[in-house]
Amino acid sequence: MHIERVRDAASDSVADYARLTDVALRSAHEPERGLYIAESAKVIRRAIAAGHRPRSVLMEEKWLTGLESALSPFDVPVHLADADQLEAITGYRVHRGALAAFERPALPDPVELLTGARRVVVLEDIVDHTNVGAIFRSVAALGADAVLVSPRCADPLYRRSVRVSMGTVFQVPWTRLPEWPEAQRMLRGAGFDVAALALAEGAISLRELAAAPPERLALVFGAEGDGLSTHALDAADRVVTIPMRHGVDSLNVAAAAAVVLYALAVEAEDGA
Repeated sequence: MHIERVRDAASDSVADYARLTDVALRSAHEPERGLYIAESAKVIRRAIAAGHRPRSVLMEEKWLTGLESALSPFDVPVHLADADQLEAITGYRVHRGALAAFERPALPDPVELLTGARRVVVLEDIVDHTNVGAIFRSVAALGADAVLVSPRCADPLYRRSVRVSMGTVFQVPWTRLPEWPEAQRMLRGAGFDVAALALAEGAISLRELAAAPPERLALVFGAEGDGLSTHALDAADRVVTIPMRHGVDSLNVAAAAAVVLYALAVEAEDGA
């Protein structure tokens, strides 16, 4: 690594970090340029540990000591800036003090990813980056093998998704699925039973699913508000609901994913 002090917040040398608050710009811009942004020393270290390669770093000088050993193998610029300069560059107050631009790894083929998995989470058109990141954190903590996201689902490597996941997005295998019904054919071809989480007539309780889960299970979660599409429901072998009280009929999708994964993990431990 080589140290460079930021003299001009508008410099091209820090262009990767400009206007990070502009969701529409970053969502379109980052994948096209083959990069994503990791925020905080912990997340940066986790990305490097997962084999991801940084192409530059932008941070306050006080964070340099904690990241020096992780960054030393790479011949990349480390831009040092004060808090005001960081805000001028990114468009917000960078409380965690360190950002890194990473090269995006190639996504695995979904068929190959499914081959070695037994339990996967499928995210259909979830557009909130916070929810996507939180689901990845639950998947890492509670034992699913992979996450597969629909073509219109929010980017798991968008800065906010990465931050909310606490870097677990780097340790959980993931890729994008094609549209239904091709996605259904891939899941069925790999031997997966598809369980859609939704409110629907004929749905079974999560307790019933957890008591006798299929050997290979794909759990499908839908977008906030609208829920799963009719195509996803048509692709499901069963529809599952979470038992609730006091007239509440649904949870935030990230909370629902955590509940479902926990119930399946606990039942597996009890039955071991």
